[in-house]
Amino acid sequence: MTLRQSGSKPTSAARRFAVNSLYLIGVNLFMRTVGVSFNVYLSSRAGGEVMGLYSLIFGVYGLCMTLACGGIHLGTTRLVADVLGGFCRGDEGNPELSQEGECCKRAVRLALRRCIGYSLACSLGAAILMLIASRWLGEVWLGDGRTVLSLRVLALSLPAVSVCSCLGGYFTAVRRVAPSAIAGIGVQFLRIGFCTYLLTLWLPDGVEMTCLALVLGGALSEVCSLIFHMLAYRIDRRLHTRAREATCDVISIEDMPEEIQPTTRKLLGITVPVTLAACLRSGLLTLQHSLIPKGLKASGASWEQSLASYGVVHSLVLPVVLFPSAFISSFSGLLVPEVAESHARGDDTRVARLSYRIITPALIFSIGVAGIMSCFGYELGEAIYGSREAGHYIHLLAPLIPIMYVDSSVDAVLKGMGEQVYSMNVNIIDALSSVVLVWVLLPRMGLAGYIIAIYVTETLNTTLSLARMLRISGMPCRLWQQVFGPLCCVIGATAMVRLGGMLLHRPIGSVWELCIQIIICSGLYVMLLTLAGVIGKREIRVLKGYLGHA
Repeated sequence: MTLRQSGSKPTSAARRFAVNSLYLIGVNLFMRTVGVSFNVYLSSRAGGEVMGLYSLIFGVYGLCMTLACGGIHLGTTRLVADVLGGFCRGDEGNPELSQEGECCKRAVRLALRRCIGYSLACSLGAAILMLIASRWLGEVWLGDGRTVLSLRVLALSLPAVSVCSCLGGYFTAVRRVAPSAIAGIGVQFLRIGFCTYLLTLWLPDGVEMTCLALVLGGALSEVCSLIFHMLAYRIDRRLHTRAREATCDVISIEDMPEEIQPTTRKLLGITVPVTLAACLRSGLLTLQHSLIPKGLKASGASWEQSLASYGVVHSLVLPVVLFPSAFISSFSGLLVPEVAESHARGDDTRVARLSYRIITPALIFSIGVAGIMSCFGYELGEAIYGSREAGHYIHLLAPLIPIMYVDSSVDAVLKGMGEQVYSMNVNIIDALSSVVLVWVLLPRMGLAGYIIAIYVTETLNTTLSLARMLRISGMPCRLWQQVFGPLCCVIGATAMVRLGGMLLHRPIGSVWELCIQIIICSGLYVMLLTLAGVIGKREIRVLKGYLGHA
């Protein structure tokens, strides 16, 4: 029986996975739409220099946040998923079916307590370090004293971010993603509200206070997110533990099989290698981000122009390029516990099947997105930001989209199989290569050198990760369905749309016309995929089965 044949009838776990994915896709698309719209507002009101400085600040914040979170999302997801996969029995590890399942829920709570304690220890330590080093980070590392005050405010938000990440890992592991999804929507709106209000107060006071308004608005929204996550967890615990509380003996760590005990040692075994590698990678990325404006200045631009160009790529172009990846990242995040449970049970066939069902749609979808953005890149930049420069860089980065999107799915499979150390080693190689390329190319080639660096490092990262995943997962390669077929179909779809516009003498003149052409192009792409045999009747039946039981 082939992999495609073996999954024609979706299990309850598959349907649960599909429902959670649909939740996350809808939420992520909504949040990214709001985020891109807010970036349009900020760029028009605050200016390119502010966006560039804001990106620099968040480069440093990313390093400190990596230290604060300490790999806790993955650690919580893995620890809880291992308990569910190895201790619970019944319907794909559903912890609500038996007294043994009730004891499993008690084990989950023990695991979560350890994760929250670890999260608080890491985040408080990182916050203190960031407060102490804020002046040096701003004035020496970033080379701009206007960032110091913003860095200090961000340091205070680290504990809230870390605990939210921990609770988010719990909700991912137990397949109840709605609380995190709702929290994400709330945080986005609170951030916009706080930032907009503070901008009205501090925008006239210059670049430093404008950046502070954006930073403080985000920090306040993270505190609100923490409050919501804690309330959601308490409600979730009551709903899913009260029914059999009186009939199950209290379980201790020693009562569980050794391989699934949620011990601190096991948590550290997951998180410490990830944290060390992630901190090294984040440090290299922070160095890279600090080198970009300096490299652009060395190529002949002023400091203000360098910040503005950096802001265009990072704050305007990349959010648009990565916008459709909400479809892929939603599946990838939920894949970690699915793969972890199957791997813990030694179910290699299911691991291979899950890998195929994630990587193949990711390739088909991302190749289609790449073709459409390559075709309409300039028009997207004009329509969204009113900027031909932004459209130019969207067009340049579009061919890289399949590599960028698939990498997140590949990393999810590797982490689910306990290969997080390998993934982080690859990411370190990626970051180190990027620093070297930025340092060498930018002073000589300007922003074009940075685009080349992105292409080289993203390709290297994905190639190394994909090779490892193929070797250990046993996923079959079907190049027509995964690569060549989608590529031929998207070329045909975009060519027909462009040719039709030329024959009708109808250039794109408005946002609505651009949307209509993109929709037509997408429809043609799907039709050609079906005609070419890339999408078959079996895949359509599986999808209908998922949605029909949603």
